Amino acid sequence: MNGIKILGLLTVIAPCFSSCGDAANVSENIPGRPASIGIVGDTADVAKPVTGGVALIGGGGNVDGAFRWMIARSGGGDVVVLTASNNGGYNVDIDSLGEVNSVETLNITSRELADNDTVANIIRNAEMLFIAGGDQSRYMNNWRGTKTAAAINYLLTEKKAPVGGTSAGCAVLSGLYYSGEGGSAVSDSVLANPYDTLVKVYNNDFLRAPYLSKVISDQHYVKRGRQGRHVTFMSRIITDYGIFPVGIAPDEKTAVCIDENGIAKVFGVSKAYFILTDSLKKPELCVEGQPLQWNCNGEALKVYEIPASATGNGSFRVSDFDTTAASGGTWYWWWVDKGVLKTKQIP
Repeated sequence: MNGIKILGLLTVIAPCFSSCGDAANVSENIPGRPASIGIVGDTADVAKPVTGGVALIGGGGNVDGAFRWMIARSGGGDVVVLTASNNGGYNVDIDSLGEVNSVETLNITSRELADNDTVANIIRNAEMLFIAGGDQSRYMNNWRGTKTAAAINYLLTEKKAPVGGTSAGCAVLSGLYYSGEGGSAVSDSVLANPYDTLVKVYNNDFLRAPYLSKVISDQHYVKRGRQGRHVTFMSRIITDYGIFPVGIAPDEKTAVCIDENGIAKVFGVSKAYFILTDSLKKPELCVEGQPLQWNCNGEALKVYEIPASATGNGSFRVSDFDTTAASGGTWYWWWVDKGVLKTKQIP
C-alpha cells in the first residue's frame, strides 16, 4: 500500500519527507482519534497473527531492514508510531516498505493524552509499534505510569507484537534507561565525574521489553562517541543499584533486532555493541567529583562488536549474553583508567 489511502469515507494524503522520519512534522489531528496526527490506510481495526520481537535503532536515519523485519512479524496488521515531538513522516516511510493495513502516528504530549482510553486502545490494537526519536525525558515524564505505558507493555509481554524504537525511543525500551533530563551527557565530562548532574539512570519503572530488564542501551554510539558515557552509566548502576548490567548500543542508521527467542541480528550500515559486566570486577572508584576508575587489569568489560548488513548480520544471544553463542563479530576488552576509556582487541 503506497501513496494515497482510503479511510472509509475519508482520504488522507500523508506527507512524504526525507528517508529519516525524525525530520517530518505534521499537525492535523484526526477527528475522534485523540493524539492522532496522520494515518495511512484503513481506520477499521484488523486482527492479524503476530510474532514478537524488539528493534533497537541507533537514530540518525531509518533502517529499512529493521522496519521490514518488524513488518514481517506484524502479519500485515495495523502499525502505530508514537512520538511526543510531532514527528509525522514515518507513516509513508513504513507503509512503503511492506503490506500493512494502516500506519498511524500518535503525538502523545501530555499525561492527559497518555491516559486517554481511545489512545490506549489504538496502541493495544496495533500489530506493530514504533517509538520515534526526540527527547526520552518527555516519554518518561508524560507516559510512565499511564494507560499508554500499560498498552505498550501489553504489546510487549502479552500480545507479543513487534515493538521498535529509534534514538530516544530506543533508550526507553531497555529496562535500565538513561533519561536525558536536563541535557545530553557527554562522555569526557561524565568519565571525569560519574556523578555529573546529567547522569540520571532509572531501574525498570517504565517499559518491560522481553530480555531487556538488565540491559541499558545507548544510541548514536560511534558517531557521537558515546562509549564513555555508556560505560559511566553502567558504573553508576553497579554502584547505586547493586545490579551488574549488560549493554546494547547500535550506532546511527543501525539496528539490533531481537527475536522472540532472544537472538539478535544487526541491520543497517555501521556497527552495534554488546557489553558484559562481571560481578567480580566492580569499578575501583566511582564517586562524585573524581574520575571514574574501572580498570581490573585492563579487562573490566567484555565487548562484542558486530558489523551491520542490510539483511542482518551476526548473532548474539541477548536472552543470557552467552559469550560462546556469539558469531559474526569481534571481541574486545574495555576499561577506564583515571577517566579515560581504553580498548584492546581480544586475540
